[in-house]
Amino acid sequence: MNINGIKANFLGDSITEGVGTSARNKIYHALLAEKCGFSVCRNYGISATRLARQKVEKHLPTPDTDFCNRFSSMDDDADLIVVFGGTNDFGHGDAPVGSPSDRTPETFYGACHFLMSGLLEKYPQSRIVIMTPLHRASENCPKADGSVLYDYVRILREVAEYYSLPVLDLWSLSGIQPCVEKIREMYCPDGLHPNDRGHERIAGLLEEFLKTL
Repeated sequence: MNINGIKANFLGDSITEGVGTSARNKIYHALLAEKCGFSVCRNYGISATRLARQKVEKHLPTPDTDFCNRFSSMDDDADLIVVFGGTNDFGHGDAPVGSPSDRTPETFYGACHFLMSGLLEKYPQSRIVIMTPLHRASENCPKADGSVLYDYVRILREVAEYYSLPVLDLWSLSGIQPCVEKIREMYCPDGLHPNDRGHERIAGLLEEFLKTL
């Protein structure tokens, strides 16, 4: 994929919004846009948001800010759409994981299907890329249903494969594992949000990945 001069939309949570960075131009997509000469780079990241619809909205200034509710209002003219979420569905989401047959936003499985199919309808000629969550502190502390963060990573991969959407698997490839003290100090001091160096690493991986598409 030739990414010079493209218009790009980035849909995500606090990492995409830029929490953990020292300035907005240090966010991974801003770094990528500057280096690769995007004509437009739009940040649709909102802190604490999740893919799935919640039973009780928490940590948010307004309700109904889940990815499934927001994607339809993004600008229509993007050549590239990057979706980066899922860690909050695990971290503080109350929507159940659900099952592979779900197609509504009330479960994580259903939200993945609803979002990815909806993006394909909205952007049939654009490139849509899914990024998996990064590793985080307490990633193996199970929720009430026994699920851990890796289950959400696996579901994102599974549903993206169903829709034939490319996946940049940051879980496997980023080299950011905050359970390793030195890595946490260098890239992810709070155990969740990458710092400037962490965003540089994500931007580099995303650039190389896009060039293979």
